[in-house]
Amino acid sequence: MFDQFDALLLARIQFAFTVSFHIIFPAFSIGLASYLAVLEGLHLWTKRPVYIELFDFWKTIFALAFGMGVVSGIVMSYQFGTNWSVFSDKAGPIVGPLMGYEVLSAFFLEAGFLGVMLFGRKRVGPGLHFFATLMVAFGTLMSATWILAVNSWMQTPAGFAMNAAGQFVPTDWWAVIFNPSFPYRFTHMVLAAYLTTALVVGAVGAFHLLRRTAPLRAGTMFSMAMGMISVVAPLQILAGDAHGLNTLEHQPVKVMAMEGHFESHPDGAPLILFGLPNQAEKRVDYAIEVPKLSSLILKHDLNAPLNGLDTVPDELEPPVEILFFSFRVMVALGFAMLGLGLWSLICRWKGTLYSSEWLHRLAVLMGPAGFVAVLAGWITTEVGRQPYTVYGHLLTAQSLSPIAAPAVAGSLIAFIIVYFLVFGAGTFYILRLMGRLPRDPQGHLGLGPIRSAGITPAAGMPEGAGHSHPQHGNSGGIRHGA
Repeated sequence: MFDQFDALLLARIQFAFTVSFHIIFPAFSIGLASYLAVLEGLHLWTKRPVYIELFDFWKTIFALAFGMGVVSGIVMSYQFGTNWSVFSDKAGPIVGPLMGYEVLSAFFLEAGFLGVMLFGRKRVGPGLHFFATLMVAFGTLMSATWILAVNSWMQTPAGFAMNAAGQFVPTDWWAVIFNPSFPYRFTHMVLAAYLTTALVVGAVGAFHLLRRTAPLRAGTMFSMAMGMISVVAPLQILAGDAHGLNTLEHQPVKVMAMEGHFESHPDGAPLILFGLPNQAEKRVDYAIEVPKLSSLILKHDLNAPLNGLDTVPDELEPPVEILFFSFRVMVALGFAMLGLGLWSLICRWKGTLYSSEWLHRLAVLMGPAGFVAVLAGWITTEVGRQPYTVYGHLLTAQSLSPIAAPAVAGSLIAFIIVYFLVFGAGTFYILRLMGRLPRDPQGHLGLGPIRSAGITPAAGMPEGAGHSHPQHGNSGGIRHGA
């Protein structure tokens, strides 16, 4: 029944499906591990209990996300042997050691200190426990380093030679690891992970501020998340621009497809804001464009010439429709994050950060935006590399195992069923945990008046209630962190 399907297409769909599930968990756990380290560090510095309470709340969520990331990553790596054995044979001398370094350094570091971080605070003391949390956070960044080194080498291969067997063999490991696109991809991905985590933390904080269940805890995490977004969102836009210029230098065909430039523009290329790419007819239908703006962005010159896909053989063109839309989704969400950060700064300046319900609703709505942007970015990166697995050297069609389409289809169906059941249940449980933020302990007064019998609302009102963080109000004998 699967004879009508092509094994190459099915194998690509399977890898895209599994990597899409996998990437959202590391993107979350990288940022969340650093957030946990910040929370514990602030607790040791200020002795305020709210930070360790938030640490305990988020560490369980981190453990679940970390576990699902590990499981989904292991399953994904098996495909190198089952569906992409030719790629594994040819690129193995470079890809294999880098993947091994990731396991031996980063994963062992994370796994070795994870148990201490989760269960050992009362056993090892605060200093050593904080060190374990830092090591887990450092391990997640190390893991990202090695994985991005592999992916960046596939995008911009360097430091290699071809042996008699047609394999890529390293000649300079420094050039392999620190290939031309690695610094840009690493910076872009780590900032994306921090933004993804900040959006989730901000959404959870905003959700509980709207419900008024735990104003101190919710307000603290919301303030920290909005501060992070305000700083990182503009940095991410700048990093994305630098990454785009690097891509134009080393993968110009990818940029042509992202921009929808089917034709060359010798006197300045327009920026196509939106349209419907028609790869068969080599045009963008219903295009809405700004004249010469693409040349200004990419070349910093309104009249700079830009080549189009008319300079590329049809068989070497990536799928333009997918790239065109995934790139715009990523960019649009990036500017939406910038807008959220700017709005939070205005509310912070006005003293309404904790009382602006419309800001809180937007933060809840933007909670999943980081995951969507990460997926759109990875689609842009990986689809834009097509038709190559190792850009310019090894075609995807040449990387496939000698495997029949029904075998790939069978495993693909199994993956779809198992992934949606297992990771769907895990994600649902994480969302349930996020919705169960414990109420503030007695003495941690939230926003709004206390309506206990015999006490007037004014006596229990924190200073500037409704316009300031609950931790700042000490009226009525509030003593946080005492």
